[in-house]
Amino acid sequence: MFVIEKKPVKILIAVLVLALTAVTIKCMPNTGLESGSFVAADTPKVETYVMDDEGQLQQKGDIARGTEVTVTGRSATVEGDAKADPADAKADLNLVMVKTGNREVYISEENLTEDADGIVREEKVYVRTPATVYEKENGPDISGFAPKGTELKVAGYDKLDSDGIVNRYKVESDGISGWVYGKYMVESQERADAPFNENGEYDKAKTAKYGIELYGGKATDLDYYPVDKPEIKGNKFCRHARTMYLNWYAAVHNDEYLKLVEKSGCNAVVMDIKDGVLAYRSEVAKEFSPTSYKHGQVSMDEYREAVKKFNDAGIYTIGRIVCFNDKDYGKDHPEDCINSEGWPSAFCRNVWEYNVKLAIEAAGEMGFNEIQFDYVRFPEASYELSQSGADFKNKYGEEKNQAVQNFCFYAADQIHEAGAYFSVDVFGECSNGYPTAYGQYWPAISNVVDAISSMPYTDHFGTSDTWTEPKGVMMIWAGNAAKAQKMIPTPAAARTWITGYDTPHWSPVVDYNEEKLQQQIDALNENGLDGGFIPWNAASAIDKYRQYQGIWADKQ
Repeated sequence: MFVIEKKPVKILIAVLVLALTAVTIKCMPNTGLESGSFVAADTPKVETYVMDDEGQLQQKGDIARGTEVTVTGRSATVEGDAKADPADAKADLNLVMVKTGNREVYISEENLTEDADGIVREEKVYVRTPATVYEKENGPDISGFAPKGTELKVAGYDKLDSDGIVNRYKVESDGISGWVYGKYMVESQERADAPFNENGEYDKAKTAKYGIELYGGKATDLDYYPVDKPEIKGNKFCRHARTMYLNWYAAVHNDEYLKLVEKSGCNAVVMDIKDGVLAYRSEVAKEFSPTSYKHGQVSMDEYREAVKKFNDAGIYTIGRIVCFNDKDYGKDHPEDCINSEGWPSAFCRNVWEYNVKLAIEAAGEMGFNEIQFDYVRFPEASYELSQSGADFKNKYGEEKNQAVQNFCFYAADQIHEAGAYFSVDVFGECSNGYPTAYGQYWPAISNVVDAISSMPYTDHFGTSDTWTEPKGVMMIWAGNAAKAQKMIPTPAAARTWITGYDTPHWSPVVDYNEEKLQQQIDALNENGLDGGFIPWNAASAIDKYRQYQGIWADKQ
């Protein structure tokens, strides 16, 4: 909003020319509205009018609701022509001259208010993109879920951005009460129900099917509306990340790794926060999962110092959190697990909150540039579990692929507000053009996150005939991934996990040296997947990293 000094009142006598409608103008008394008035509407912006060279008013531009203005002129009534075709007839329009900053325009008098609470005039909004319902006007606490097409009664709002868009609406509906993000809402049921199909995305989704029913859900039930990737102030996204993976032990005992990072030209590191056990004794875990807290390896202060060393060296830091494969959380909360077998369900909002609050803590307390979620999926045995009638704890009637995408929307919003970027790991199979049984569909995830990190390891996709020539394996996989990226208008950066260990785990073993890793990287780049790479080596073996350290050099 803008604060404006009060200016003298001017008299307006003009003629408004409206297309297809004859009008007359007559002067009216002052409106009585002064400085401290606000632009109000049931849409983010209001049409404005300006005087042309012939002394006539023309509609030109707009002004965001919530803008504070000073009324500087008298009102004029624009009367529609009673003889006009009813289809073209215009209602009477009362215009008022207002000033904001150095700009002076006319707007409809009905779009002015002196009451800041009356700026937003929507009575109802409709859910275009499935939306998390929050307990409060800020923060990640969840109260419910609103599926696509839901009609919601507006009971208030928190704030507006510079374009007049509501950040969060306070809403009420049958069984729904809380706050939703305005960016996922539209003004009509028709717009809410319509899928996004500007460049044929929805039509492509219709063909995204596997040969048999996998019980993961249909691609047409997912959301493909473009998602603008953020630019976070003071935190530059690493668009081409030459990344080293550090498990929790390597992250804490990091002297030799830091030397190698600086020597090799590596510009990013992935550091484990939660993978089996917590790297540090998190205060969030203390609340949500006492078992996880008990198993935390080091103190928060010790881990914070480890992250700081890399930040101080100018290295982009990525904190990795394994989400739904979490036995410690499962031990504390069997009610959130599939068949109580220790795998927390991606349908359960308590599990959402736990992992996202860990991410917020890691961004704020540890100083990570980015949070990477792994195991954002249901178990690998989901097909068999679905066939056997397993209890997935599906409270809101979502499909598995919907739950995963909806979780990504929720996590992205909260992690971005915490000042960090957001990435997700997916299986290599995810690029094959169909929604998987465990809930991952590449275009639906890539559309939401900042970086998508797939795992096309050569001992998973190749054979004994191809392990010595990994480029050929990677070329086939990368070609499919590139097609998946092009299905949506706003894809994430493709930052891929590559095979950074000798393969396979059984005889005959192929030594994956610098040449073998560079072949994989070349295949990614040649297919346009240039968001970077991360060699996977579970042990973070420093000797192995030294063997292929040349891959991290900046070759651009």
